Amino acid sequence: MQPTDTELIASILSGDLRALETLMRLHNRTLFRTARAILRNDADAEDAVQDAYVQAYRKLDTFRGESKLSTWLVRIAANEALMRRRRNPASAEAPEQQHEAVSEAPGPQDDAERAQMRRLLETHIDALPDPYRAVFMLRAVEELDVGETAAALGIPEATVRTRYFRARGLMRTWLSDRIEHTGDAFAFAGARCDRIVRRVLALLGAALAASAIAGCSEKPPRPAPEPGLAQAGNGDQNLLVERTVKQGESGRMSY
Repeated sequence: MQPTDTELIASILSGDLRALETLMRLHNRTLFRTARAILRNDADAEDAVQDAYVQAYRKLDTFRGESKLSTWLVRIAANEALMRRRRNPASAEAPEQQHEAVSEAPGPQDDAERAQMRRLLETHIDALPDPYRAVFMLRAVEELDVGETAAALGIPEATVRTRYFRARGLMRTWLSDRIEHTGDAFAFAGARCDRIVRRVLALLGAALAASAIAGCSEKPPRPAPEPGLAQAGNGDQNLLVERTVKQGESGRMSY
């Protein structure tokens, strides 16, 4: 049985990295497609998802359950992808079609006609205007509802409806109403999923190890002096101050 969001969060916060792996495998495809819609580049999208998971892990104790965990994660991934696009806008202008030659389903690859349709869909989704692309990806490809899409992208529900309507209109024009298989677009293959999970766990494992080493290298606190020694030390200090004052009054210093 699939663990609930609450159970996963509790396990991860207790240090269970297997629970983190479960969380990533549950949400990898949605986060990748979200980042891919913004960046239009497979490699950049993978990097954005990887960094989004690291951010989510570090902020997990701040999650209050005001939205679904999946929505919270998508919002982090979308923000990371948008930040990357702002830093390097040229990378999202001329995407190269980079399709892994693997299928989501076990067994032989899709037949030639379906594979061709998938490539056609991906090409035209990439060609959608920036404001429409992420909305179309979440609504049509990931099948999120209007409220979930609005929360994930931080835009009003009315804006989601308008952008989705216009995006579907453009897709129908381009594809002559052949958009019934949008779920096949940007298939999240097993190899890519494994790669992201492996990288995130390696990054967090290194960070946790470094934290533990830093904790071991810290100097231990200086022990408090024994009461008798402390009093003696204070008496010696007072005597030194008294001698110094007297020497200053006499205008000379003796050693």
